[in-house]
Amino acid sequence: MEARDIHTPVLLDRCVELLAPALERDGAVLVDATLGMGGHAEAFLEQFPGLHLVGLDRDTDALRIASERLARFADRLTLVHTVYDGIEAALAAAGVEAADGILFDLGVSSLQLDLAERGFAYAKDAPLDMRMDQTPGRTAAAVLATAGEGELRRLFEHYGEEKLAARYARAILHAREDAPIERSGQLVEIIAAATPAAAQRSGHPAKRVFQALRIAVNDELTVLERALPAALESLDVGGRIVVLAYQSLEDRLVKRVFAAQTASTAPRGLPVELPEHAPRFRLLVKGAELADDEERERNTRATPVRLRAAERVRPSA
Repeated sequence: MEARDIHTPVLLDRCVELLAPALERDGAVLVDATLGMGGHAEAFLEQFPGLHLVGLDRDTDALRIASERLARFADRLTLVHTVYDGIEAALAAAGVEAADGILFDLGVSSLQLDLAERGFAYAKDAPLDMRMDQTPGRTAAAVLATAGEGELRRLFEHYGEEKLAARYARAILHAREDAPIERSGQLVEIIAAATPAAAQRSGHPAKRVFQALRIAVNDELTVLERALPAALESLDVGGRIVVLAYQSLEDRLVKRVFAAQTASTAPRGLPVELPEHAPRFRLLVKGAELADDEERERNTRATPVRLRAAERVRPSA
Protein backbone atom coordinates (compact mmCIF):
# COMPACT_ATOMS: atom_id res chain seq x y z
CA MET A 1 0.00 0.00 0.00
CA GLU A 2 1.24 3.51 -0.83
CA ALA A 3 2.30 5.71 2.11
CA ARG A 4 -0.25 8.36 1.12
CA ASP A 5 -2.99 5.74 1.38
CA ILE A 6 -2.20 4.81 4.99
CA HIS A 7 -1.16 8.20 6.34
CA THR A 8 -3.37 11.28 6.43
CA PRO A 9 -1.36 14.33 7.62
CA VAL A 10 -2.97 16.13 10.55
CA LEU A 11 -4.06 19.78 10.10
CA LEU A 12 -2.26 19.89 6.76
CA ASP A 13 -4.10 22.90 5.29
CA ARG A 14 -3.65 24.92 8.47
CA CYS A 15 0.08 24.11 8.62
CA VAL A 16 0.49 25.26 5.02
CA GLU A 17 -1.50 28.44 5.69
CA LEU A 18 0.58 29.38 8.73
CA LEU A 19 3.98 28.64 7.18
CA ALA A 20 3.24 29.96 3.67
CA PRO A 21 4.23 33.63 4.26
CA ALA A 22 7.75 32.49 5.17
CA LEU A 23 8.13 30.02 2.29
CA GLU A 24 7.00 31.87 -0.81
CA ARG A 25 10.41 33.12 -1.98
CA ASP A 26 12.71 30.97 -4.14
CA GLY A 27 15.35 29.25 -2.05
CA ALA A 28 13.28 29.21 1.13
CA VAL A 29 14.17 26.38 3.51
CA LEU A 30 11.63 24.36 5.49
CA VAL A 31 12.74 21.93 8.19
CA ASP A 32 10.32 19.05 8.69
CA ALA A 33 11.71 17.96 12.05
CA THR A 34 9.49 14.88 12.23
CA LEU A 35 9.38 13.71 8.63
CA GLY A 36 7.53 10.42 9.17
CA MET A 37 6.15 9.08 5.90
CA GLY A 38 6.45 12.50 4.25
CA GLY A 39 2.80 13.54 4.13
CA HIS A 40 3.31 17.13 5.23
CA ALA A 41 6.60 17.36 3.30
CA GLU A 42 4.99 16.27 0.03
CA ALA A 43 2.31 18.95 0.29
CA PHE A 44 4.85 21.72 0.92
CA LEU A 45 7.15 20.62 -1.90
CA GLU A 46 4.19 20.52 -4.30
CA GLN A 47 2.85 23.93 -3.29
CA PHE A 48 6.16 25.83 -3.15
CA PRO A 49 8.27 25.02 -6.25
CA GLY A 50 11.23 27.10 -5.02
CA LEU A 51 11.35 25.40 -1.63
CA HIS A 52 14.19 23.25 -0.28
CA LEU A 53 13.08 20.84 2.44
CA VAL A 54 15.34 19.38 5.12
CA GLY A 55 13.61 16.32 6.58
CA LEU A 56 14.68 14.83 9.90
CA ASP A 57 13.66 11.52 11.43
CA ARG A 58 15.14 9.07 13.91
CA ASP A 59 13.23 6.16 12.32
CA THR A 60 15.16 4.58 9.44
CA ASP A 61 11.99 2.90 8.12
CA ALA A 62 10.30 6.31 7.91
CA LEU A 63 13.26 7.83 6.07
CA ARG A 64 13.24 4.99 3.55
CA ILE A 65 9.50 5.33 2.87
CA ALA A 66 9.66 9.13 2.70
CA SER A 67 12.63 9.07 0.31
CA GLU A 68 10.63 6.87 -2.08
CA ARG A 69 7.51 9.01 -1.75
CA LEU A 70 9.46 12.24 -2.33
CA ALA A 71 11.84 10.91 -4.99
CA ARG A 72 10.53 13.33 -7.62
CA PHE A 73 11.71 16.23 -5.44
CA ALA A 74 15.21 14.79 -4.90
CA ASP A 75 16.95 17.96 -6.11
CA ARG A 76 15.10 20.02 -3.47
CA LEU A 77 15.32 17.53 -0.62
CA THR A 78 17.84 16.72 2.12
CA LEU A 79 17.04 13.81 4.44
CA VAL A 80 18.90 13.39 7.73
CA HIS A 81 18.83 10.45 10.14
CA THR A 82 18.74 12.24 13.49
CA VAL A 83 16.57 13.00 16.48
CA TYR A 84 14.99 16.44 16.17
CA ASP A 85 17.20 18.00 18.84
CA GLY A 86 19.94 17.64 16.19
CA ILE A 87 18.32 20.33 14.06
CA GLU A 88 21.28 22.75 14.17
CA ALA A 89 23.81 20.11 13.13
CA ALA A 90 21.45 18.89 10.39
CA LEU A 91 21.13 22.40 8.94
CA ALA A 92 24.88 22.89 9.07
CA ALA A 93 25.43 19.57 7.28
CA ALA A 94 22.95 20.69 4.60
CA GLY A 95 24.83 23.97 4.17
CA VAL A 96 21.93 26.04 5.51
CA GLU A 97 22.59 29.01 7.80
CA ALA A 98 18.99 29.61 8.90
CA ALA A 99 15.56 28.11 8.25
CA ASP A 100 12.52 30.00 7.00
CA GLY A 101 10.04 27.50 8.38
CA ILE A 102 10.07 24.63 10.87
CA LEU A 103 7.38 22.01 11.44
CA PHE A 104 7.15 19.58 14.36
CA ASP A 105 4.50 16.84 14.25
CA LEU A 106 5.21 15.23 17.62
CA GLY A 107 4.42 11.85 19.12
CA VAL A 108 4.28 8.38 17.64
CA SER A 109 3.85 8.20 13.86
CA SER A 110 1.24 6.36 11.81
CA LEU A 111 3.98 4.05 10.57
CA GLN A 112 5.03 3.10 14.09
CA LEU A 113 1.46 2.56 15.26
CA ASP A 114 0.39 0.55 12.24
CA LEU A 115 3.36 -1.85 12.19
CA ALA A 116 2.41 -4.29 14.94
CA GLU A 117 5.96 -5.62 15.28
CA ARG A 118 7.14 -2.24 16.58
CA GLY A 119 5.19 -2.79 19.82
CA PHE A 120 3.70 0.71 20.18
CA ALA A 121 0.03 -0.27 20.08
CA TYR A 122 -1.72 -1.82 23.07
CA ALA A 123 -4.40 -3.22 20.74
CA LYS A 124 -1.91 -5.44 18.87
CA ASP A 125 0.18 -8.22 20.41
CA ALA A 126 3.84 -7.78 19.50
CA PRO A 127 7.32 -7.69 21.05
CA LEU A 128 7.61 -4.76 23.48
CA ASP A 129 10.12 -2.69 21.53
CA MET A 130 8.77 0.91 21.22
CA ARG A 131 12.07 2.36 19.97
CA MET A 132 11.49 5.01 17.31
CA ASP A 133 15.07 4.47 16.20
CA GLN A 134 15.70 0.74 16.23
CA THR A 135 19.45 1.05 15.87
CA PRO A 136 20.38 2.01 19.48
CA GLY A 137 18.91 2.04 22.98
CA ARG A 138 16.92 -0.17 25.30
CA THR A 139 13.47 -1.50 24.53
CA ALA A 140 10.27 -1.20 26.57
CA ALA A 141 10.73 -4.85 27.57
CA ALA A 142 14.16 -3.97 28.99
CA VAL A 143 12.65 -1.12 31.01
CA LEU A 144 10.02 -3.44 32.47
CA ALA A 145 12.66 -6.07 33.25
CA THR A 146 15.08 -3.78 35.10
CA ALA A 147 13.16 -0.87 36.66
CA GLY A 148 12.27 -1.03 40.33
CA GLU A 149 8.78 -0.47 41.67
CA GLY A 150 9.44 3.15 42.56
CA GLU A 151 10.93 3.92 39.17
CA LEU A 152 7.99 2.36 37.35
CA ARG A 153 5.51 4.23 39.53
CA ARG A 154 7.24 7.57 38.88
CA LEU A 155 7.45 6.80 35.17
CA PHE A 156 3.70 6.05 34.92
CA GLU A 157 2.81 9.09 37.05
CA HIS A 158 5.04 11.59 35.26
CA TYR A 159 4.91 10.43 31.64
CA GLY A 160 1.47 8.82 31.65
CA GLU A 161 -0.33 10.97 34.27
CA GLU A 162 -1.69 7.65 35.49
CA LYS A 163 -3.65 7.70 38.77
CA LEU A 164 -3.18 3.95 39.28
CA ALA A 165 0.59 4.11 38.76
CA ALA A 166 1.50 2.51 42.09
CA ARG A 167 -0.98 -0.31 41.58
CA TYR A 168 0.34 -1.04 38.09
CA ALA A 169 3.98 -0.93 39.19
CA ARG A 170 3.30 -3.53 41.88
CA ALA A 171 1.41 -5.74 39.42
CA ILE A 172 4.29 -5.65 36.95
CA LEU A 173 6.88 -6.58 39.59
CA HIS A 174 4.69 -9.46 40.77
CA ALA A 175 4.12 -10.72 37.21
CA ARG A 176 7.76 -10.61 36.19
CA GLU A 177 8.65 -12.95 39.07
CA ASP A 178 6.89 -15.68 37.07
CA ALA A 179 8.01 -14.77 33.54
CA PRO A 180 9.66 -11.90 31.62
CA ILE A 181 7.22 -9.35 30.22
CA GLU A 182 8.28 -9.29 26.59
CA ARG A 183 5.07 -8.79 24.58
CA SER A 184 2.45 -6.07 24.49
CA GLY A 185 -0.32 -8.63 25.01
CA GLN A 186 1.26 -9.75 28.29
CA LEU A 187 1.46 -6.19 29.55
CA VAL A 188 -2.15 -5.44 28.58
CA GLU A 189 -3.32 -8.53 30.50
CA ILE A 190 -1.34 -7.49 33.59
CA ILE A 191 -2.73 -3.94 33.50
CA ALA A 192 -6.30 -5.10 32.83
CA ALA A 193 -6.20 -7.55 35.74
CA ALA A 194 -4.93 -4.82 38.09
CA THR A 195 -7.56 -2.26 37.03
CA PRO A 196 -10.77 -1.89 39.10
CA ALA A 197 -13.96 -2.41 37.10
CA ALA A 198 -15.03 1.21 37.56
CA ALA A 199 -11.77 2.50 36.08
CA GLN A 200 -12.08 0.23 33.03
CA ARG A 201 -15.16 2.12 31.90
CA SER A 202 -13.17 5.32 31.28
CA GLY A 203 -11.08 4.05 28.35
CA HIS A 204 -8.50 1.37 27.71
CA PRO A 205 -6.61 0.82 30.99
CA ALA A 206 -3.25 0.32 29.27
CA LYS A 207 -3.29 3.55 27.24
CA ARG A 208 -1.36 5.74 29.70
CA VAL A 209 1.10 3.00 30.64
CA PHE A 210 2.01 2.47 26.99
CA GLN A 211 2.37 6.23 26.51
CA ALA A 212 4.67 6.46 29.52
CA LEU A 213 6.86 3.58 28.36
CA ARG A 214 7.13 5.04 24.86
CA ILE A 215 8.15 8.46 26.18
CA ALA A 216 10.73 6.90 28.50
CA VAL A 217 12.22 4.57 25.87
CA ASN A 218 12.64 7.44 23.38
CA ASP A 219 13.47 10.16 25.92
CA GLU A 220 10.88 12.28 24.15
CA LEU A 221 10.34 15.12 26.61
CA THR A 222 14.04 15.67 27.30
CA VAL A 223 14.71 15.71 23.56
CA LEU A 224 11.84 18.17 23.00
CA GLU A 225 13.18 20.46 25.75
CA ARG A 226 16.45 20.69 23.82
CA ALA A 227 14.88 20.77 20.36
CA LEU A 228 12.50 23.72 20.74
CA PRO A 229 15.11 26.34 21.75
CA ALA A 230 17.45 25.01 19.05
CA ALA A 231 14.69 25.27 16.45
CA LEU A 232 13.75 28.80 17.44
CA GLU A 233 17.39 29.86 17.32
CA SER A 234 17.69 28.35 13.82
CA LEU A 235 14.88 30.50 12.40
CA ASP A 236 15.68 33.55 10.29
CA VAL A 237 13.85 36.81 10.98
CA GLY A 238 10.40 36.42 9.44
CA GLY A 239 10.69 32.66 9.80
CA ARG A 240 7.82 30.69 11.28
CA ILE A 241 7.44 27.56 13.41
CA VAL A 242 4.40 25.29 13.80
CA VAL A 243 4.21 22.56 16.45
CA LEU A 244 1.56 19.83 16.59
CA ALA A 245 1.36 18.12 20.01
CA TYR A 246 -0.85 15.18 20.90
CA GLN A 247 -0.62 14.90 24.68
CA SER A 248 -0.66 17.41 27.50
CA LEU A 249 2.95 16.97 28.61
CA GLU A 250 4.26 17.93 25.17
CA ASP A 251 1.78 20.77 24.74
CA ARG A 252 2.60 22.30 28.15
CA LEU A 253 6.28 22.27 27.26
CA VAL A 254 5.64 23.97 23.90
CA LYS A 255 3.37 26.53 25.55
CA ARG A 256 6.01 27.35 28.18
CA VAL A 257 8.83 27.79 25.64
CA PHE A 258 6.70 29.94 23.33
CA ALA A 259 5.51 32.08 26.23
CA ALA A 260 9.09 32.76 27.31
CA GLN A 261 10.20 33.65 23.79
CA THR A 262 7.28 36.01 23.11
CA ALA A 263 7.61 37.95 26.37
CA SER A 264 9.62 41.10 27.00
CA THR A 265 12.83 40.63 29.00
CA ALA A 266 12.72 44.18 30.36
CA PRO A 267 13.25 44.39 34.13
CA ARG A 268 10.05 45.03 36.05
CA GLY A 269 9.47 48.75 36.66
CA LEU A 270 11.55 49.96 33.70
CA PRO A 271 9.67 53.02 32.34
CA VAL A 272 10.60 52.34 28.69
CA GLU A 273 11.26 49.01 27.02
CA LEU A 274 14.67 49.11 25.35
CA PRO A 275 14.98 47.46 21.93
CA GLU A 276 17.19 44.68 23.30
CA HIS A 277 14.40 43.69 25.70
CA ALA A 278 11.71 43.40 23.03
CA PRO A 279 10.41 39.88 22.32
CA ARG A 280 12.18 38.01 19.52
CA PHE A 281 9.01 36.11 18.56
CA ARG A 282 5.28 36.71 18.28
CA LEU A 283 2.50 34.15 18.55
CA LEU A 284 0.57 33.41 15.37
CA VAL A 285 -2.40 31.70 17.02
CA LYS A 286 -4.15 32.43 20.29
CA GLY A 287 -3.72 29.52 22.66
CA ALA A 288 -3.75 26.08 21.08
CA GLU A 289 -5.84 25.36 17.98
CA LEU A 290 -7.75 22.11 17.66
CA ALA A 291 -8.85 20.13 14.63
CA ASP A 292 -12.44 20.85 13.62
CA ASP A 293 -15.21 18.25 13.72
CA GLU A 294 -14.89 17.47 10.00
CA GLU A 295 -11.19 16.64 10.26
CA ARG A 296 -11.67 14.59 13.43
CA GLU A 297 -14.32 12.53 11.67
CA ARG A 298 -12.11 12.08 8.60
CA ASN A 299 -8.90 11.39 10.54
CA THR A 300 -9.29 10.08 14.10
CA ARG A 301 -5.62 10.75 14.87
CA ALA A 302 -6.40 14.47 14.69
CA THR A 303 -8.68 14.26 17.74
CA PRO A 304 -6.10 15.08 20.45
CA VAL A 305 -3.93 17.49 18.44
CA ARG A 306 -2.97 20.91 19.79
CA LEU A 307 -1.39 23.35 17.32
CA ARG A 308 0.81 26.29 18.36
CA ALA A 309 2.73 28.62 16.06
CA ALA A 310 5.11 31.58 16.28
CA GLU A 311 7.08 33.94 14.04
CA ARG A 312 10.56 35.38 14.59
CA VAL A 313 10.35 39.18 14.54
CA ARG A 314 13.89 40.21 15.46
CA PRO A 315 17.37 38.67 15.59
CA SER A 316 19.27 37.65 18.69
CA ALA A 317 21.01 40.41 20.60
